[in-house]
Amino acid sequence: MEKLMVKGGRPLMGQVEISGAKNSAVALIPATLLADDGLTVIENLPAIQDVRIYKEILEDLGAKVEHAGDEMTVDASQLENVMMPNGKVKKLRASYYLMGALLGRFGEAVIGLPGGCDLGPRPIDQHIKGFEALGAHVAQEEGAICLRAARLRGARIYLDVVSVGATINIMLAAVRAEGQTVIENAAKEPEIIDVATLLSSMGARITGAGTDVIRIQGMPRLSGCRHSIIPDRIEAGTYMIAAAGTRGSITLNQVIPKHLEPVSAKLREMGAIIRESGESVLVQGTDYYRGVDVKTLPYPGFPTDLQQPFTALLTGAEGTSMVTDNIYSSRFRHVGELCRMGADIRVDGRTAVIRGATPLYGAEVKATDLRAAASMVVAGLMARGVTEMAGVEHIDRGYEHLEEKLKQLGAEVWREHSYQRV
Repeated sequence: MEKLMVKGGRPLMGQVEISGAKNSAVALIPATLLADDGLTVIENLPAIQDVRIYKEILEDLGAKVEHAGDEMTVDASQLENVMMPNGKVKKLRASYYLMGALLGRFGEAVIGLPGGCDLGPRPIDQHIKGFEALGAHVAQEEGAICLRAARLRGARIYLDVVSVGATINIMLAAVRAEGQTVIENAAKEPEIIDVATLLSSMGARITGAGTDVIRIQGMPRLSGCRHSIIPDRIEAGTYMIAAAGTRGSITLNQVIPKHLEPVSAKLREMGAIIRESGESVLVQGTDYYRGVDVKTLPYPGFPTDLQQPFTALLTGAEGTSMVTDNIYSSRFRHVGELCRMGADIRVDGRTAVIRGATPLYGAEVKATDLRAAASMVVAGLMARGVTEMAGVEHIDRGYEHLEEKLKQLGAEVWREHSYQRV
């Protein structure tokens, strides 16, 4: 078993380059399957496990894929509609994007229910509602979703809840449907715009991406193109939080500051110093932080993917802070591990109450999901002594070269292997 070791007590100092957005990459890669001809080249891909798994899935479907460095080239001209009820799709939460992509390309798909991080119930009812509105018949058989449509036709679709996944999935299917599709109460995340930009470059006609009403004119064919992924606002936010937590001073390069405004605002409210300049953001920690209340909301609200790292940061703030997660009901499994390190946190339903400032101490902890792992790393950097974190595989799913980047900022982090006797 592999563990990530973090020796705390050192302020992070220096500069860090932010990678391409994970949450964009896992939607853009399946979107390449919609191209009937030509090569689709995606640039600025993060070097993470989810991308490597997706490459294998595309190859299983008959696509020709070349992946070198941060660039992936996909030729989907000879694609086959292979049923994928199990196997690699179970390793990815975002494998559900294959539903929309294959439904749009072939009019049918059989995809296993998504895997990835266990964050409690995450229904895909809004995805299904959209597919059915477009004319698909949807059935669940032996743990897989079966979608079939004699013909996809544009429709007006109102999402009952704002959902990034459902918005993107409906877009993927609708770009190949006959007529116009209108998605109302659509998600407005930057990743939505990123996917719409790729699809538009492939020949799709999309307006309104980034607003709550998206209009899509279906096209009979799409062709390959070249597209560069936006910077990862969640990776950037994680380093911003870590810089504040260690009372350090780091500059994040290759970012879009506007995408980071919800995090920047809360860090400023706590007492950290934030300065923006072009495509860079400076984060400088201070000696005193005040407690704040955080509520996760769809963009442009505070992102749920940064709730867990921010909870770790708030253990160092004076007074009482409250963190409410309005997106996922079971995203507080990291709290028990933080308490093992000395935190004073109580969870009541969707809200965590943090009493600070409390010193953290290195301990043996286990990450249960990707962002919980980020929370453990932030806590370990803030703590006295050495933190041993199991569940390193979660970090590999979503953060590119985490240890290398932290070492460049002055942190002491390394991996160790432990072996169990049989």
